[in-house]
Amino acid sequence: MPRTWTWAEFQSLPTAKVEGDLHCVTRWSSLDHSWTGIAARTIVDLVAVKPAASFVLLHGDAGYSANIPIDAFLRDNVVLATHHDGQLLTPEHGAPLRIVVPDRYAWKSVKWLRGLEFLEQDHPGFWEAFGYSNTADPWREERFATEDQTADVRSP
Repeated sequence: MPRTWTWAEFQSLPTAKVEGDLHCVTRWSSLDHSWTGIAARTIVDLVAVKPAASFVLLHGDAGYSANIPIDAFLRDNVVLATHHDGQLLTPEHGAPLRIVVPDRYAWKSVKWLRGLEFLEQDHPGFWEAFGYSNTADPWREERFATEDQTADVRSP
């Protein structure tokens, strides 16, 4: 059964502050950001995630989604952010809630986050379905899918 929170309930969860960079697929980076929100680990601890869950599908507004392995989701620097550099997020930057995944290209840091889906099998997100990298590691410049990556992602 899905777990939901009202906005007030969500805001009452313990917060975490993390530091992280944003890396854009168009080859620019913005360094040393401070994000405050709910740690991804906190969410997993509060919901009944099945042990077989290996992936997380991040759902945003208008049907947008991105996928990440659960081990990437559970990193200490991943946060469901409500604040950026001490200020509330603006609508342009994903208010009221965006996930921040600093170790991946920014399309994985879904703005206007509406839900999380824990899956046993990988499922391509919006950009991955159009040939973007499933792993999106900026340090390896993984912008576009290779044949190996697309073979590992199952279509909806």
